[in-house]
Amino acid sequence: MATVQFKHIVKKFGDNLVLNGVDVDIKDHEFVVIVGPSGCGKTTLLRMLAGLEEVTDGEIFIDNLLVNELHPSKREIAMVFQDYALYPHMTVEENMNFALRLRKMPKAEIGARVTEAANILQLNKFLKRMPKQLSGGQRQRVAIGRAIVRKPKVFLFDEPLSNLDAKLREEMRVEIAKLYQRLNATIIYVTHDQVEAMTLAGRIVIMNHGIVQQVGSPIEVYRKPCNLFVAGFIGSPTMNFLTGRLSSADGVSVFSNESVTLPIPAFVLPQKEALEGREVVLGVRPDDVLVEHPGGEKLSCKMDGVLEVCELLGHRENLYLKVSGQRLLATVEAFFNRSPGSAVSLCFNYQNMHVFDKATGQRISE
Repeated sequence: MATVQFKHIVKKFGDNLVLNGVDVDIKDHEFVVIVGPSGCGKTTLLRMLAGLEEVTDGEIFIDNLLVNELHPSKREIAMVFQDYALYPHMTVEENMNFALRLRKMPKAEIGARVTEAANILQLNKFLKRMPKQLSGGQRQRVAIGRAIVRKPKVFLFDEPLSNLDAKLREEMRVEIAKLYQRLNATIIYVTHDQVEAMTLAGRIVIMNHGIVQQVGSPIEVYRKPCNLFVAGFIGSPTMNFLTGRLSSADGVSVFSNESVTLPIPAFVLPQKEALEGREVVLGVRPDDVLVEHPGGEKLSCKMDGVLEVCELLGHRENLYLKVSGQRLLATVEAFFNRSPGSAVSLCFNYQNMHVFDKATGQRISE
């Protein structure tokens, strides 16, 4: 397999700046997911690596070889597209071996590669079928098989699960994870779905407006988001945000706005004179909004609120709360057994609290 390097990649379509100085290093045998909202430039970056788009500025390396001017067929990559891109007049077997036949490889080797890929993807009994006779998930496996038989240095996946229903997406995520374990390949996977990113990636590259926001393991970007965009994009349901101002009292930083006043422990935000009066955004994930249960453990430093809506999700519930005019979302163990309008007491898990500078959006807490 291979390493991949993007060095200060810039891409413009006319006057439209799509990518603005992207720098990412991908290690050999690494599974990297590039994630971000629609229009952030992630697919364009993948297409430039594949040679399907020209680079406006910057350099792309595969195994330390500069490939900016190298023809796509010489880059030793294989790409799996969102829409499968199967030939409707060819059988599954013919679709899978088409690129090998173009290379005029020996028939015995072609047959061996197709058999190996079909075994990996459990497609053996479908080899003589036409694409129209397959389900969406089976078609996507054929598209992946077509990539596997080429034995490329790098596998590229461009939102391969977008056209599948929720249950099938879940199944295919597992299949792709198992495929990576078996192939031990270098894989670059593009998606707008942060659940796919969190469950599949060894490292995640988070992009917005053509700029890399953060690179890290799933747990790193979840627990330590570097800015407000990453904090709001990664995690489902999304993080709660409260805007306010910092002050100090008795040597402790205090966050306050019209709705709440909260002391901020030193392990979250060490008191600094430069932070006095700073406008900030407090971030707390729904899992870290702790709600007091009748007869359960009493909360310290609690706030009073009202339950507006309760969503049952099986073993979990989403509670939409209102605290002095501030709306918050809490995710708790089922069953909460409270009706809308009920008074509730809550507090935050300070261990997982985040503080961001309002002006820059950057994280300033530990």
